[in-house]
Amino acid sequence: MSHSRLSLALEGAEPLPASRWLVVGPVADTDLSALPPDAIVAVQGFRPDHDALAARGIRVVPDFGSAGDSFDAALVCLPRSRVAGRAWIAAAAERVTPGGTIWVDGQKTDGVETMLKDIRARVPVASSLSKAHGRIFSFATGPEFADWVADDLHPAPGFITRPGVFSAEKPDPGSALLAAALPAGLKGRIADLGAGWGWLSAQILSHPGVTELHLIEADHSALDCARANISDPRARFHWADATRFRPEARFDAVVMNPPFHTGRAAEPALGAAFIAAASEMLVPSGRLFMVANRHLPYEAVLSSHFRDVSEIGGDGAFKLFSAARPVQAPRPRR
Repeated sequence: MSHSRLSLALEGAEPLPASRWLVVGPVADTDLSALPPDAIVAVQGFRPDHDALAARGIRVVPDFGSAGDSFDAALVCLPRSRVAGRAWIAAAAERVTPGGTIWVDGQKTDGVETMLKDIRARVPVASSLSKAHGRIFSFATGPEFADWVADDLHPAPGFITRPGVFSAEKPDPGSALLAAALPAGLKGRIADLGAGWGWLSAQILSHPGVTELHLIEADHSALDCARANISDPRARFHWADATRFRPEARFDAVVMNPPFHTGRAAEPALGAAFIAAASEMLVPSGRLFMVANRHLPYEAVLSSHFRDVSEIGGDGAFKLFSAARPVQAPRPRR
């Protein structure tokens, strides 16, 4: 685990500076006990991890623009995206004072060995420790990583995304199937759960009967892209965990292409949590329109939360559902 590598690596390092550490990409259970607790500023834009870190008393911000600068050292917890990882290292190098240390920690399955080779080609690596199917290494910061700053991507005409967000290079094919299957008469207050960078939301807004569209997205970077991509005044943006979001008023319809993994392994429970949340967000006559990977067993979950469930299309990879008449727990009396 990363905390074991970090603790062991810092045991043999120079004494830790007492002022400021920038920690990039820690998740909810990342062990940062080896660092001075009052000196940490963590950058984490995924809302569940952000909130879990904050609950531990860690100062956490959603993006680099909110982090400040002039740090003495940084720890970068590598993401799966190589381009995003490079961008995080470049952002850390800009904010750590010249000569300060940057530590990079990651699993082999997330490309830490490739990142080590890439960095060794540019600067000397001061230390390196391999443990628990991963590696942590360090180097002195400098200007050598300025060209790693990531440019915006253009996945479709009029849209931008950033490396690391879901389906950053093109619209997700499941979302495209779902958009084509939405009824022409879609209307009222709509929610897009897990809205991402806004492509599906833009298709929903093409329906003139939609009076409001609430984009609910846990990835701060993806939601920033959605804000840039959608200027329609009917759009409302919420940086939130969709499974915990509670709207001010219930929706007439929910449209969603829910995530089904948090790492490499499929986790159908995540999609099931989206289904449960959607049922609680809808008016009694509301409808859910959903796309799912064909191999994921959501039929029973849908039937436990909606009285009427039907498959309305799909292809060899995806299946589309319409669900109506949500089964909702009674709200407590005040």
